Amino acid sequence: MNAIRVRPRSAAVLTLASLAGLMMFVWPLLVRVEPQSMQHGPDAPFVFIGILPILIVVVLAELTEGGMDSKALAMLGVLSAVNAALRPLGAGTAGIETVFFMLVLAGRVFGPGFGFVLGCTSLFASALLTAGVGPWLPFQMLASAWIGMGAGLLPKRVTGKAEIAMLVGYGILVAYVFGFVMNLWFWPFITGAEVDYYSGHISYVPGAPVLDNLHRFVVFTVLTSTAGWDTGRAITNTIAIVVLGPAILTVLRRAARKASYGEIGTFAA
Repeated sequence: MNAIRVRPRSAAVLTLASLAGLMMFVWPLLVRVEPQSMQHGPDAPFVFIGILPILIVVVLAELTEGGMDSKALAMLGVLSAVNAALRPLGAGTAGIETVFFMLVLAGRVFGPGFGFVLGCTSLFASALLTAGVGPWLPFQMLASAWIGMGAGLLPKRVTGKAEIAMLVGYGILVAYVFGFVMNLWFWPFITGAEVDYYSGHISYVPGAPVLDNLHRFVVFTVLTSTAGWDTGRAITNTIAIVVLGPAILTVLRRAARKASYGEIGTFAA
């Protein structure tokens, strides 16, 4: 049972938030922008201020439309705290990220709406815990929200070992997707004014055709993060889901059954 029911209004809000977030990542490819070191630094706080109201609207829409009850809110707080505590264990060293496997498992059990909100709150809470607040945080929050939402959209009929295999495949996929989109937010502003590395063309060219810049970006990602950070993240997700996944899924599903999300208690006369 989904902990947060995605009704038409909340689905519209989630869609708009995702589209707005996607534009935050890709806008340098669509308009001419002169590269400047860490250009996102000055505007990221404003983006962050813009993202938080969207998330608040999502939660309020669920609360006012009956899609989220106090039990779902309590579970959201618990899992956000767990993820915040897990993240420092890896801290991204060599691509070891211990936060995403729990996000995938929770999204799988509690649904796409819960996964979306959990992705945002987990990264926000862990950033406060590790002093990791910076211009990259809003981008990390949104990318993680997509991961949690995608896990909730996976086929529900898959069970047993096939389910674990599906979640492992999803964990590997999102490990590379997360690295891809997170590279995109800063790539135009650190390579555009520099000499191409490895005798390849990896620098952002202001005003160049979208496909040309995308080709340069893919080369940049493969050379700088795919073999190291992203693969390390994929390995971490795989090991965690295979070893811990079955037990955690059982615990989360038992909690979901006992909570009976969305049902209102009745009292006998």
